[in-house]
Amino acid sequence: MTAKTRENLSIAARVCVALVILILILVNYDRLTHIDMRALVKLAPNFASAVLMLLGVYFVKSVLFVIPASLIYVSIGMAFNWPTACLINMAGILLEVCTTYLLGRFLGGNRVEQLLRKKKGGEKLFNLDLQDKPGFIFLVRFVPAFPIDFTSLFFGAFTQPRRFPVYVLMSLLGLAPRVIAFTILGDKIYDLIPMRFIITICIIAIPIGIVVYLIRQKVHKKKTEQ
Repeated sequence: MTAKTRENLSIAARVCVALVILILILVNYDRLTHIDMRALVKLAPNFASAVLMLLGVYFVKSVLFVIPASLIYVSIGMAFNWPTACLINMAGILLEVCTTYLLGRFLGGNRVEQLLRKKKGGEKLFNLDLQDKPGFIFLVRFVPAFPIDFTSLFFGAFTQPRRFPVYVLMSLLGLAPRVIAFTILGDKIYDLIPMRFIITICIIAIPIGIVVYLIRQKVHKKKTEQ
């Protein structure tokens, strides 16, 4: 098999996967966006089965992108005591960010770029060009304005494989406050901390973080030149 043939087969496989994902989203959109997590838990014969079913939902979310994240966090928080719910949600987040990262690597940079540039916030990710920096990964995960799944695709397609452990660690640290807060407080979190306030803080934090990074880079460059 020639290199050209392998390349064509690889492209065809990626296109097929993308089409399958699109068809599954279109066919199951309403069902997925209204999935009842507590009903799934009740159907499970035991705790282990319930956890596996919930992790299965996280896996589906990681490749279909349409299941609302807050719906999962809140529902699991209502189905279990909060320490158990937090552990399940964090395990699900770990599975999700890893699966979508690998999907991004499989689809490749061109396909992911075409997809993300159509999405709100996608253009910003490409303009920043800081995808390998731990602080940037943490900030993107911490800020609610950036969807988890699409940013995972971005990091999978455009970060070096050797940065994967850093990506996983920063993703978990950045997402943990949001996941734990929703698990414990549910939608009431917006009564305690208005969404407008959260967005304002994020809008302020992003440029500040970028400026700090650029200053540090400039200082480091000067020290290197000396």
